Amino acid sequence: MNRDPEPARRPSHVVRMLIDMYRRLHPEADARIVRTSETGTCPLYPPNDDTGATGVRYFHLAMTDDAAISVRVREDHTDPVATAGLVDALGVALNQEREARASARELTDRYEEINLLYSISEIIGSVRSFEEVAARILGEVMDVLSSKRASLWVYQQTTGTLDLTAAVGEEGLSGPISTDDLESATAWVFREKQALNVDPSPGEGGPGPRNGEPFLSVPIHYTPPDGATRTIGVLTLIGRRTGRRFNTGDERLLSAIASQVGAAIEARRLMDEGVHQERLVRELELAHDLQIKLLPSPLAFEPPPEIAARCEPAESVGGDFYQLYRLSGDRLGLLIGDVSSHGFPAALIMALTMSAIGIYAKEEEAPAEVLRRVHRAVITELESTEMYLSLFYGVLDTRNGRLDWANAGHPQAYRIDGSGRITRLGATGPPLGTVPVEPYGQRVSPWSSGDLLVLFTDGLSDSLAHHLGSPDGETRLVESVRDHCNEPVTDIVRTIFERADKQPTSQPDDRTLLVIRG
Repeated sequence: MNRDPEPARRPSHVVRMLIDMYRRLHPEADARIVRTSETGTCPLYPPNDDTGATGVRYFHLAMTDDAAISVRVREDHTDPVATAGLVDALGVALNQEREARASARELTDRYEEINLLYSISEIIGSVRSFEEVAARILGEVMDVLSSKRASLWVYQQTTGTLDLTAAVGEEGLSGPISTDDLESATAWVFREKQALNVDPSPGEGGPGPRNGEPFLSVPIHYTPPDGATRTIGVLTLIGRRTGRRFNTGDERLLSAIASQVGAAIEARRLMDEGVHQERLVRELELAHDLQIKLLPSPLAFEPPPEIAARCEPAESVGGDFYQLYRLSGDRLGLLIGDVSSHGFPAALIMALTMSAIGIYAKEEEAPAEVLRRVHRAVITELESTEMYLSLFYGVLDTRNGRLDWANAGHPQAYRIDGSGRITRLGATGPPLGTVPVEPYGQRVSPWSSGDLLVLFTDGLSDSLAHHLGSPDGETRLVESVRDHCNEPVTDIVRTIFERADKQPTSQPDDRTLLVIRG
């Protein structure tokens, strides 16, 4: 909890930079830093007074002796991901600034070094590029402490290494340094989370070690508002132009600088993460909309037959799909498919399959031949991704009362005749991508005007099984359709999904249902 009143009087450059960046990205949110006390709310930055604003939300940052410091944004324009990133970044900045001020007070007798701390704060607040910020800070540090080389190493969790982010002065190791390197003093500082001040220097490893020269290295720590302290990098000085070793005061000063550098590192990471997550959310929403648009609307097909369909991916995009085609002679081509996974890889297979079927369904009369050609078109992608695809494709000819169909390992395909008798339209071949089977078999079923064709994927039947407490979700689903067979097919689809949505757990898989009444 921050009880230093300084942030209430003058927000720092870092705080203003973060607010300005957020306001540029989200101008509609009208973000600002405010001070709230018993006497009311006062805007700190931007300083213009709009205390009468309504419909706003406050995110607590710190406490002074008599007031709370908060971020205020318009409630109806709050982006949860971006706002959370802003709040975290501001919390880091305020916390690290407090630590830097505490260290500076211990060094009041060293004017040049105190001036250095404030110069670094100015640099952090005025320069946008983190690499440029780091280089300028190292240059200032090297001048004040008369060092021959200054380097900043930042920990990369994905590689387990310390990467050289910036360096000034004489040539030295360019990295990366493994954190497990037992011969590296910089790696030791990171692992042990404590400063190393030695003379002669053990060097930074690599060619030409600087034996006999002073060496000072301090860890860069980050303490989140609600978490444990972690080490995120190392700040290292090698050699002194004065010839003297680094003393305890130099170590304290470099540690204070490391706190400010740590704030800048985390602020950049949090802001980048917030922007990345926001972009990812938007891209997922766009991908979802695009995939849904690939599926035809049953409303575009005038009866007969009567058609209803619904597809819900478990994630933003998925591997379930259906398609409808108007063919010559008033026939209807129809299919349903289920890729063995979900998410983006399955969505790509789904798009490729739909594209292939769209071509071959217009060129071939026989459903079995369509499946054979589709299998040839997608087999390479299925093998490379180690996925497979179940697919049912049929041609409904209501004029001549027949349904010609081929089934590549899709068990959730049923016909319910006018008397209520249920018939499974079984597989005529294995799923696409499992074995090189050619050709696929084909069958014919009689068709009457009151018959129902029910096609779905296992994600829907599994959801219904959870709700009904039955291990056989497929049978219960088809029986539910039969129990409502006299209702409009749109009502049947809605009823089945309402029952599936009552399961207590989250949706585990893509869910699709296609119902056709002749």
